[in-house]
Amino acid sequence: MPFDLRATVPSLPERHTAPFREGGLGTVAKDAAMRFSITIGLILVLSAVGLTYEIAAGRVLAPFFGTSLLTWTAVIATVLAGFSLGNAMGGFVAERERRVAVGNVRVALVATAVLMALSPSALGLLYAWGVRGTGGMLMSVVLTFFPASVFVSLPSPFLAKAAIEARPGREGSSLGLVLAAGSTGAILGAILAGFVALPLAGSAATFAACGATALLCLPFVRSTPPGGGTRESADEPRSGVIVGAAAFVALAGLAGGRICEYESGLSCLHVVREGDRVSLYSDGITQAAEGIGNRNVESPDLALSYTRWLWARMDRDLGPAPSVLFVGGGGYTLPTKLLASRPAAQAVAVEIDPLVTRVVRQHMPRAGEMIARTGTIATGNDPDAEGRLGIVHADGRVYLNETERQFDAVVMDAFSSNTVPAHLVTRETFERLRSIVGGPVYVNLIDAPNGPLARGVHAILSGLYPYVIAEQGDLNSIGRTNIVLAASRTPLAPLDGDPGEYEPARISPARAFTDDRGWAGHR
Repeated sequence: MPFDLRATVPSLPERHTAPFREGGLGTVAKDAAMRFSITIGLILVLSAVGLTYEIAAGRVLAPFFGTSLLTWTAVIATVLAGFSLGNAMGGFVAERERRVAVGNVRVALVATAVLMALSPSALGLLYAWGVRGTGGMLMSVVLTFFPASVFVSLPSPFLAKAAIEARPGREGSSLGLVLAAGSTGAILGAILAGFVALPLAGSAATFAACGATALLCLPFVRSTPPGGGTRESADEPRSGVIVGAAAFVALAGLAGGRICEYESGLSCLHVVREGDRVSLYSDGITQAAEGIGNRNVESPDLALSYTRWLWARMDRDLGPAPSVLFVGGGGYTLPTKLLASRPAAQAVAVEIDPLVTRVVRQHMPRAGEMIARTGTIATGNDPDAEGRLGIVHADGRVYLNETERQFDAVVMDAFSSNTVPAHLVTRETFERLRSIVGGPVYVNLIDAPNGPLARGVHAILSGLYPYVIAEQGDLNSIGRTNIVLAASRTPLAPLDGDPGEYEPARISPARAFTDDRGWAGHR
């Protein structure tokens, strides 16, 4: 009579006897269609793809809708919603007969590849159709990034089930390793996106690489053990479909146009020459401009009206040898004007992205020449970059917190896409400025007349300085304009003439922004 373990141990819990009903512990592990290490590897890879896709989505959205707390909130919420639905659907898929479930998972991987590679084109198409504003941004994010997020997460429950089945009797540790692989993959995806893929390859290539990686997972998703046959299920994508998907992904990566002319992890830049003017755009927003008819660096013209207003104030307020801090290098047009007009002046420009400086040197003739003649780029051993034009590649707030230098004036002109970074328009930031800047503070904003950003910054300056003036220019097509402010401990003399077609701005009282409750971005 054969030995019957279940007969000798009748109280053995059901979950412990289940593996033996399949033919014994050793048999189940040996005959598993997918090895445990393979399932863990696939979970890790797909988690990395998902997080890389999420971060690339936020980056590629910037040239169309800017980058702010709202855009990142929309991207994160949409992608996580897709992950949630994909996992829920994948749970039902995992319960199906093995061959059918494998076919569904492989279809999901093909769909993931195609949709991820298609994402930049889909976003551009929606924008070309006239989708604008916060509502248009939300619709574009959902339509572009939600479907791929669903499909990339759909295989996870099936893979988790396969991992547990591959190690019967060790369900707890198997589940723990499944969860750890998912988290590890997400970490790797975030690092790859932020430090490698987006800065080095750009957005379009990153999306194509995500799709290609999903396709590379196909051979490892099996319904039979290795060598146990390769018969396809009716639910599995045929070879022609897979080849077509691979060709599409490759075409998207190689032939698809670059979203940015110059791209880093921080900026999407374009340089446009129109007549006698060259303009630098960051995320579709005018960053700087120079007239190229007059190439005399000793007498540079200012092409943008807000820079003419700021320069008129600086020229009126500052002495012959001021030391001026510029938070936001941009096109370096104002530092160039200052140094050309005042031979004894000194400037420090804090620009977070070294790519901006490189593009300016290459394409903005007078600013590039001034940087070549007088510029000194700070190094790790010389964070303050001594010289007539010191260039510091750092976050403006970090520089303010760490510098020990004193300045006669400061120009706050830092932008992230179409708005000011929230941490640069808080009471704490301007309190720090007040301790290291003895003279005027000049601020450039983009907002609606009497908008929330202008009101919050005006409240900060009014609480710190007895004399504050604010003026605004003409409205653009979406009802926003440059709002420029000047604040000082001493009275600000009126300007001579009209430097930039600006008029006094009426700004209502409001709550001052703080590090705890700050600016959330344009809606």
